[in-house]
Amino acid sequence: MTFFLLLASVVLLGVARAITLIAAKRIEVAHSPSGRLVEFAGGKLHVLELGEAASADPLPIVLIHGASGNLEDLRLAIGRRLAASRRVILLDRPGHGWSERRGGVADASPARQAALIAAALDRIGIARFVLLGHSLGGAVASALALAFPTRVAGLVLLAPVTHPWKGGLTWYNAVLSTPVLGPIFAHTIAVPLALLLLKRGVASVFAPQLPPVGYVRRAAIRLLLRPAQFLANAQDIAVLKPFVAALAPRYGEIGIPTVILTGTADTTVSPQIHARTIAAAMPHARLIMLAGIGHMPHHVATDAVIAAVAQLPAFSVAPPPLGFHPCLNL
Repeated sequence: MTFFLLLASVVLLGVARAITLIAAKRIEVAHSPSGRLVEFAGGKLHVLELGEAASADPLPIVLIHGASGNLEDLRLAIGRRLAASRRVILLDRPGHGWSERRGGVADASPARQAALIAAALDRIGIARFVLLGHSLGGAVASALALAFPTRVAGLVLLAPVTHPWKGGLTWYNAVLSTPVLGPIFAHTIAVPLALLLLKRGVASVFAPQLPPVGYVRRAAIRLLLRPAQFLANAQDIAVLKPFVAALAPRYGEIGIPTVILTGTADTTVSPQIHARTIAAAMPHARLIMLAGIGHMPHHVATDAVIAAVAQLPAFSVAPPPLGFHPCLNL
């Protein structure tokens, strides 16, 4: 009996693995890269540039997406509107979308991701910029602003993760971030399961608002379901809480103009624990509370986000030299 149970388990896992491989291939065909792969010493990041710089040299704005997504989320919501008046740089964080994660779990740290993003921006000649980060991308943006203070002219944080919170990982992220078991889970059971739960998960993130029509397809959300990105996403979330706990005492060092937007109805990232607290710690931060808005203000309160960006520095005075990153160990 034990033998047959073991055999049945192996067969089921094999079937699940085949489903995962087929699904991943179809997802990649449906959502090919929209930008280009920028190669540097630390790997390759997928970068999409929109708009053009005017003769007066307005600062570009760099957009960093949150967990479980890729650059298409921010492009869909605000990228093209911002590109009407300035250069917009969107990036897939390491291990997400079409960006490499050459360092494995070491690249899960927001500080490491910030350093890799800075190096990629060097590569395409972006010296000084305004920076926008959503959710987990807010932790990356804060880390980048602290590590490269002369390069970031202004900061926009959308529903950012900035402080430790009560509770731990969801059961599936706990499994996925476990050595050995996590990769097995990601390459077999996780993708078929996630396909069943994807619609409910997207609805939860947008609540109490509804996602845009065709959001999953238009924002290429299914790219998350590929095993490597599924693992990367879980690793990012697993290290996030201790990272922001260590970073929080330094927020007062961020002296650049900052706008923080958060929805009062956000149940994914608490506005009280995160946005209110970091706004109180930063010397030049303005907090905007969006009444009744959930975790996706860039989609459902787009005008407010565009207006917040317009409040920040628009022009570069003396950009620093490119190429030297004391905190980037490549």
